[in-house]
Amino acid sequence: MSLSGGKSFRIGFDSSGLDAYLDSIADRAKEAVRPAAAAGAKVLYDRVKMNVAGIGTVSGNLQNSIYRTLSESNSNEHRAVYHISWNHLKAPHGHLVEYGYMQRYRYYTLKNGQIRTMVRPEMIGKRRPGRGASAAVKAAYYVTLPTPRHVPGRAFVRSAASSFDAAFSAAENVLYSYVLGK
Repeated sequence: MSLSGGKSFRIGFDSSGLDAYLDSIADRAKEAVRPAAAAGAKVLYDRVKMNVAGIGTVSGNLQNSIYRTLSESNSNEHRAVYHISWNHLKAPHGHLVEYGYMQRYRYYTLKNGQIRTMVRPEMIGKRRPGRGASAAVKAAYYVTLPTPRHVPGRAFVRSAASSFDAAFSAAENVLYSYVLGK
């Protein structure tokens, strides 16, 4: 610091140390992107698994179909995106559980727990209508209910949103541990 002519002064500041520190924080923050996102995704994944367990199981296919995976196409060094859902091939009934459905036909349960749609006696042995068949063709083949019944959904993925705060905290804790070196 120096005074010049008693009227003003000049202060010099070397910011190279601060610049280096901020650069190191930025580098550590980049390293923390995926681990932090993974920690948050794990909280949500665990919540979805817990929600499915609370519904109860027949075959366990829905429970076994829950996944958490990094979306490489939507992620980069500054952003990590994880998908948490159910595998539609392993548990094609997942959307019926999540969103509900209209039950139009009578069902029965086999001893092994599998659920089957009742077939009209005159249709036994005839070819089953395909998925794309009209409602009239299906009604002629299966035993219909007198009045369709709404089966409400049991939102196991959507209700995991209640854990967003915990997921955010888990991600934040990982980020801080990387950045602050704790």
